[in-house]
Amino acid sequence: MKISKEVKTGFIAILAIGLLVAGVNFLKGNSFFGGDDEYYAYFPNSGGLAPSGSVTVNGVIIGKIMSVDVNPRASENQRVKIAFNIQDEDIRIPKGSVIEIGSLDLFNKGMILTLNSDISRGYYEPGSSMQGFVKVDLMDQVKSYVDPIGQKLQKIMGSVDKVVNSISSLWDTTATSELEGSMREVKLAISNFSHISSDLEDLVATEKVQLHKIIGNVESITNNLKLSNEKITQIVGNAQKITDDLVSADFKAVVGDAQKTIQKLNGMLEDVSAGNGTMGKLLKDEKLYNELVNTNKELQNLVNDLQLHPERYIHFSVLGAKTKGVPLTSGEEKKLRKLLDSIPQQ
Repeated sequence: MKISKEVKTGFIAILAIGLLVAGVNFLKGNSFFGGDDEYYAYFPNSGGLAPSGSVTVNGVIIGKIMSVDVNPRASENQRVKIAFNIQDEDIRIPKGSVIEIGSLDLFNKGMILTLNSDISRGYYEPGSSMQGFVKVDLMDQVKSYVDPIGQKLQKIMGSVDKVVNSISSLWDTTATSELEGSMREVKLAISNFSHISSDLEDLVATEKVQLHKIIGNVESITNNLKLSNEKITQIVGNAQKITDDLVSADFKAVVGDAQKTIQKLNGMLEDVSAGNGTMGKLLKDEKLYNELVNTNKELQNLVNDLQLHPERYIHFSVLGAKTKGVPLTSGEEKKLRKLLDSIPQQ
């Protein structure tokens, strides 16, 4: 069967269109025939990533970057939206996986996908979005390491410059003269030190005998202490025995006796306060007190009357006259005089 030119032309045109579509998909990062699963990831910045970059898992390329778009109104962690696809049909992204932007080698950047080994939470469906992170690449690490070193080098160079200026100013004429004066003072100090050392030698030589005497006295004192060691031991033993006797003394019995005595004294005071006994009656019996006061008053009146009018009580007849009043015997008269002498005068 002969195929016409029109059919051949149409077939070639369809084939060209298919190849054009496949080429466009390939240039976009899709598989040659398309149909790849597409996902989205959000980052705080693009990290220098561009479309057509690679998506890797364990260093193996499994997809491509489709687009990199900026969204300034989004939150800080979602300012950049990146669309990527997975060209391997056997790769599915478990939930909890980590996706990062980082260096694939020294010159190229891409997306690094670390799949979660725990698949109990399920998988992301095609068209889903996830949060990503920007990984510090090798150049940033080198820069962060080199920048502090460069700052330190600048400070060191400034310090070296100051040191050089100080050394250059040291060798001018003024500094040279000051240095010569300092050297002369050093020589003078060394000379004085030699004189002092000679004086010290003379002092040690003259005081050598005295030092020997002092050392001999110290040795004598130590020998006396050694000889008195036994006596000192006895004194310490006696002191220890005295302390043991004090410790073993029956303080408890003494305290007990003191407590009993205090209890008896308290009982006596309670009886006196209650009016029991002679002392209690003297303190508590108001009638007895009044009677004693009246008796004392009458006795005082009697004494006063005796002093003023002794003739009323005692009469002496010199010429044998008749005695008036109450006659007293010699014994009664002595008792009465003794009573009068014992009463204090008012």
